[in-house]
Amino acid sequence: MWRSILRLRHAGRRFLNPLRGALTASVGPGPNRLTPARAYAPPTERKRFYQNVSITQGEGGFEINLDHRKLKTPQAKLFTVPSEALAIAVATEWDSQQDTIKFYTMHLTTLCNTSLDNPTQRNKDQLIRAAVKFLDTDTICYRVEEPATLVELQKNEWDPIIEWAEKRYDVEIGSSTSIMGPSIPARTREVLVSHLASYNMWALQGIEFVVTQLKSLVLTLGLMDLRLTVEQAVLLSRLEEEYQIQKWGNIEWAHDYELQELRARTAAGTLFVHLCSESATVKHKLLQQ
Repeated sequence: MWRSILRLRHAGRRFLNPLRGALTASVGPGPNRLTPARAYAPPTERKRFYQNVSITQGEGGFEINLDHRKLKTPQAKLFTVPSEALAIAVATEWDSQQDTIKFYTMHLTTLCNTSLDNPTQRNKDQLIRAAVKFLDTDTICYRVEEPATLVELQKNEWDPIIEWAEKRYDVEIGSSTSIMGPSIPARTREVLVSHLASYNMWALQGIEFVVTQLKSLVLTLGLMDLRLTVEQAVLLSRLEEEYQIQKWGNIEWAHDYELQELRARTAAGTLFVHLCSESATVKHKLLQQ
């Protein structure tokens, strides 16, 4: 029954559908309580001070212009992104703001600021290790022993994703009902570290962001490989919460807000990774109101 519920909720959804909400997701510059590894969180809202948003190509990449002023990072660096597609996506975030700039709705801008300023001063190896460390507490590797309906739900919904990851990367992951979690072989960590090393620094910032949202490296890998949609990954990461809500009910506004926020953050992070990994440049385009 529960499996059917989940399937109905994501039936017919495509990968890009949830990404449409990414440009109105959340977070901007300062310490983030939800994701402690990131040093930026939303500043206070402010009145919109610009009319037009455009992009231009500079020596270091693509820049965002607010009227005739160039956008800068919290550390006053020139806001420059490596791909035109990413620049257009960020420009769209700024252009979609109304009378008030809601920085907490601008995940892509925040991820770019984090990549440019690197406030935690971590290198590529440290970013990779932080992401792989989530295997020790990966959401879909921890299983309950009761009730039987939840045990079956976890098995039916999570096992296929673990089996996919094991086959895709030729590793062993497994699951466990122990509070200590499954014993992850050293080779599994080595293989996944090697795989993540194929991503650039910008994409790794996005990957770690998504892993932190879902509390799962396995689900994040499924997203990056297009095995899962954003909506599927989010529901799978919240399997127990959804089970309890179906059984006991919920405070509708609180649940809906939390779910939509998680989808928005996950979608934005996934889009960010794909745009940072994209080698092709889209046709140059000036965005104006």
